[in-house]
Amino acid sequence: MLKVENLTMVYPDGTVALRDVSFEVNEGEFLGIIGLSGSGKSTLLRCINRLLEPTEGRILWNGEDITHLDQSDLRPVRREMGMIFQNFNLVRRSSVMVNVLAGRLGYTPPSWSLINRFSAEDRQKAVQALTRVGIPDKAQNRADELSGGQQQRVGIARALMQEPKMILADEPVASLDPVLAHSILGHLEDLNQQDGITVLCSLHFLDLVQRYSTRVIGLRAGQVVFEGGKEDIRKISDERFKQIYGEEAQRLETD
Repeated sequence: MLKVENLTMVYPDGTVALRDVSFEVNEGEFLGIIGLSGSGKSTLLRCINRLLEPTEGRILWNGEDITHLDQSDLRPVRREMGMIFQNFNLVRRSSVMVNVLAGRLGYTPPSWSLINRFSAEDRQKAVQALTRVGIPDKAQNRADELSGGQQQRVGIARALMQEPKMILADEPVASLDPVLAHSILGHLEDLNQQDGITVLCSLHFLDLVQRYSTRVIGLRAGQVVFEGGKEDIRKISDERFKQIYGEEAQRLETD
């Protein structure tokens, strides 16, 4: 489904964020991406959907090389890749409904999006998406009136509006407490298992990786330093985890 080949990303200031990264993701997987801050996790996810342009390498999506597609050809590809951000990336002064409807912009004529014109069908989809994440009663609230956990649910609902085949979740629980972290990842797990949506999710905590991921890759200094399945994840001790990913890597305490 997704194949990343020899991906390298060098920022204009000379920072090498990714070095010759290669891996594959099969349809229906929940892939955990782990590593310290600065290891390249966010850069990798943003290269996959071309929010960043990689310096070298290829990204193949369902057999198609999307690395150098122009913006018009990239638009239908991005529809299939929902994105969830650590800091929610909502329009804070707009309503929850408007933020969720933004997930339909890839299907909407550009002139309509300028005046927030959406069809009745799209609005019904938005209500269904909010119901799916448990906050239909917040539709008319401003986004900045919601708690962090609720804002991230809006982010999930917005991604769901794209009818995605894959969701890229960039540290979606990094700013949330353990209880909310499990709640948000539970929603992603539901989309993965019930809807068959492939999930790529960057995470810091070993317990969350072990609980939700079906497979994992680990990045350190922009390179893949570990790759394994569910059994491999379960066998990773705290000590081994820190050897690979550094002393900052943590086990999530849920007591």
